Amino acid sequence: QTGTVTAAADVLHTTQPSVSRLLAQLAYETRLKLFDHHHGRLRPTPEAQALLAVVELHFEGMDAIALQVAAIRRAGAGMLRIGCTPALALSVLPQVVHDFIAQRPDVHLKLDTAGMSTLQAGLVRGTHELVLTTQPVRRAGLDAEILQRRNMVAVMHPTHPLATRARLHARDLHQQVLLTLSENDTTYQQFRRALQQNGVEPRAVVETSYSSTVCMMAGAGTGVGIVNPYVASVFADELVVRRLLPAMPVDVVMAFSAQAALSQAGQEFAQLVRRLLRTMPAP
Repeated sequence: QTGTVTAAADVLHTTQPSVSRLLAQLAYETRLKLFDHHHGRLRPTPEAQALLAVVELHFEGMDAIALQVAAIRRAGAGMLRIGCTPALALSVLPQVVHDFIAQRPDVHLKLDTAGMSTLQAGLVRGTHELVLTTQPVRRAGLDAEILQRRNMVAVMHPTHPLATRARLHARDLHQQVLLTLSENDTTYQQFRRALQQNGVEPRAVVETSYSSTVCMMAGAGTGVGIVNPYVASVFADELVVRRLLPAMPVDVVMAFSAQAALSQAGQEFAQLVRRLLRTMPAP
């Protein structure tokens, strides 16, 4: 590029003898004639030009790696994929997402709301980095952390006859229209056992897959809904929310793959979830 050893030394901020030694070493190591002398200048040979092309490609690759490292440092892997069951997506995630985007606007956040079997499969396949659920995590290869334990609640329209009570017992639900999750849900199974143990016969039962649907039907005056306290908090301005006895615990669980560490963005998201649940008032 410069044509002389002295000019090359100036560009490299070194001395002319140092550049001469490097050229001699390069010629020795490659066993190529790289330059000839022409009127006091060094002219690169075709072999030198061919070698330069390879070296430039190498440095372009190094520059690309450096740029990618900088991008990963800024934004983690670039996309954070979170899985969540519908009730928590409606109640817990909105505030967490708000706080996360405020501190990490450079991360593309993808939220997948699905049932537990789909979410667990996503963790195993690597399509989800972490999952939030109120269902037990029992699949091999997954780690789970219980973040909080609360109890199921009853929700109803403010004009419902049971709305005047400070709390409800399963016995109070005899001959009531009950709104519940489907029978494969672990909270429904707890509730059914409580009814059987207390000899409660409902007048009718309406099953659905979503806690939000239970709350909407309760708001329409259809009956008494049994839901987790997180989704109940979303509808607290429209419904009466009452403690339910006997206590039926529901856990908020955060699950990860045991085979892969969380990204920096994933760690920050998980910490925001923990912080929100610590400050969330009990219904």
